[in-house]
This record gives sequence, C-alpha cells and structure tokens, in this order.
Amino acid sequence: MVVLLDALERYNKMKGNGPERLVSGSDDFTMFLWEPAVSTHPKTRLTGHQQLVNHVYFSPDGQWVASASFDRSVKLWNGVTGKFVAAFRGHVGPVYQISWSADSRLLLSGSKDSMLKVWDIRTQKLKQDLPGHADEVYAVDWSPDGEKVASGGKDRMYYGWDRPCRGVHGRNV
Repeated sequence: MVVLLDALERYNKMKGNGPERLVSGSDDFTMFLWEPAVSTHPKTRLTGHQQLVNHVYFSPDGQWVASASFDRSVKLWNGVTGKFVAAFRGHVGPVYQISWSADSRLLLSGSKDSMLKVWDIRTQKLKQDLPGHADEVYAVDWSPDGEKVASGGKDRMYYGWDRPCRGVHGRNV
C-alpha cells in the first residue's frame, strides 16, 4: 500500500496542475501532443525530423519531450506547449532509444553507430560520449537514483556505467 501511495504522490507531483498529456511519434516524421481529458484532437503537431520518429519520451518532471529519429538526431521539445527547443546532433547513425535521468537534467541516447551519448539539457550540449559497444545499441536506461547507466546492443553485450562521466564496465549477456 505504501508503494502505491508513493507512486501516486510522484505521479501527482509530475502531473502538476494541468491536464494529463501524452505524446505520439510516427513514421511520417511527426509527433502529436495530446491532452486526452480535454479533447479527442491533438493539442499540437510537432514537426522537424527528416526521417521516422523512433522513440518519444517525457522527462520525469513533465517539462520536456525528447524524440529520437532515424535522421540521426535527438530533438528537445517543450512538454507543455510542444514548441521546439533544440536539436542534439552527433550520432552518425539512426538513434534508436533515449532515456531521461531521474532529475530531468540529462538525456541518454543510443544509436546504430554503437555509441551512447549523454546530453545536458541546461546547456543543450553533448556532455559525454560513452563508447564500448561493437555494434548497434538497442536499449538504454538510467538507474532510478541517476548514478548508473545501462545499455544493450546487437553485439550481445550489456554495458553499465557507474556515474556515467567517470568510467565504464562491460559484461557479456
């Protein structure tokens, strides 16, 4: 019961005073921001990617939406209005997956180019490259405490970084 109350408290804190929102991405290079309790029509259409949108993800605080695309970019959007904020470029292959740090300050991306990249939302710049994989990176995630990053890829390797900007440890799976 305590876990459910904690989850409800975190949800209500993230939700804030506004209506619940969701975002959808598409093969037509666009996304839609929705407020389902307000309307059955999208609030706004988000455009700017040049190839299909592979992954979209709200930040834990609900302020941001990040999108990953086959156009090799990660884009940052205002999570309330849907307005474009920044493009993060640096991958040389399609970006498959993204993940937010628990404090919504850092964004992790994994790509076909075998690289993970950590992006700083405040400066809107690359913070760190995390090399190690020998092939495409399919899955990326942060630990709940924000102290670790993990990834898995086509090379059948699992990599974990303790305090992402300080060191790497790889494990075969």
